[in-house]
Formats: sequence, structure tokens, C-alpha cells
Amino acid sequence: MIRHHLTDDLLMAYSAGTLPEAFSLIVATHVSLCDDCRARLEAYDAVGGSLLDQLLPQVSMAPDALAATMQKIAMSDAEDARASPPRPAHRVFPEPLYGYVGGDLDHVRWRAVGGGVRQAILNTSSEASARLLYIPGGVAVPDHGHHGMELTLVLQGAFRDEHDRFGPGDIEIATEETQHTPVAEPGLDCICLAVTDAPLKFSGLLPRLAQPFLRI
Repeated sequence: MIRHHLTDDLLMAYSAGTLPEAFSLIVATHVSLCDDCRARLEAYDAVGGSLLDQLLPQVSMAPDALAATMQKIAMSDAEDARASPPRPAHRVFPEPLYGYVGGDLDHVRWRAVGGGVRQAILNTSSEASARLLYIPGGVAVPDHGHHGMELTLVLQGAFRDEHDRFGPGDIEIATEETQHTPVAEPGLDCICLAVTDAPLKFSGLLPRLAQPFLRI
């Protein structure tokens, strides 16, 4: 059961299309897993659509416009189905992350960052960064704070910090006021998607020295 959800501000910004690419990716991935956030997003989309209907001038359409559009959509879906390899039945990455990475865990090029923790930085716009994190069960991420916002979505396993527990589908929202030491629960290794709009503030000297090379 998902216990930690997105804020209304994030959902409204996603609906309006104003989020950086990295934040849009994590919001879309969480929404694909969370019925609650998906329902709230659909409500914001409906409100936005209604406002556009009121603001934009009405334009007459050809009688066959709807049928032609539906035909193009069907053709596009058929082309995508032929071009895309079949999705495995059991995978760690949900959509749209699976499509963004181009596969599941076996497609990720991990890089060690110390203590058994690995990361893979995803290619997004420069406004914010997105990375996959692999944290072995029982291992802690160095104590840190934040210069901006960090969203962390759990894809496998679970972690705890000073504030709560976060399991599959949960999303932690950390701000400049957040100081914590996330620890992966023993057992299944924890895999997360993390997005930041500013560098982290590490308490320890070694993480601070390694930070420029690891782009954290």
C-alpha cells in the first residue's frame, strides 16, 4: 500500500507542463503506480481543460475530423506495437520509467559511489537531475541535507530515515529543511529513482570531496 504521495503543487505543475524534465519523469512514474495521485491529476487535467475551453476561441472542425484523428491514433499505436519489443511480465521499472530507460534493470549502467551503493544518472534537461540508486539491504546513505528539493521514489525494497519508512511506490519529498540518513531495510536491495534541482549538502568530509565527481 502506498502511504506517501505527491503534493497538490507538484501535481498541478505537472498538469500545467511547467516541471523540469527530471521532475516530470518521477511524477509520471509515481502516478502510474498510485491510484490516489492519478485520480487527483485527472481532476487537475479536467480543470485545466475547462479553463482552456473558456479562454480559447471556438474553431469549426470538419465533419470527419474525429474519425480521421482516431484512425491516425490507431495507426500510430499499431506502429509502436510492431516497433517495440514485448515487455517482460515481471519488472522493477514501471512505465514511463521503463520506456525512458529503454528496458529494465539489465539495461542500467551502474556506477559505484561507495559503500556498495551504485547510481546511474539519467539523461534529462539541465534544470534538474535524475538518477537511479541501488542501495544494498542494511546499507545507509551518508547523512545529508538539501540545497533545494529532492524527490525519491521507491521501486524495490524499502528504506527508513529519521522521519518515516518508505516502501514500493512511496515518494519522499525532501526540502531545504530536511536533514536525514536514509538506510535500506535488510533483505531485498533498495532501488529508487531520485530527482534533485540542487546539489545535496553532505555532513561528512569524504562525501563532500567525492561529490563533484559523482555529480550528486
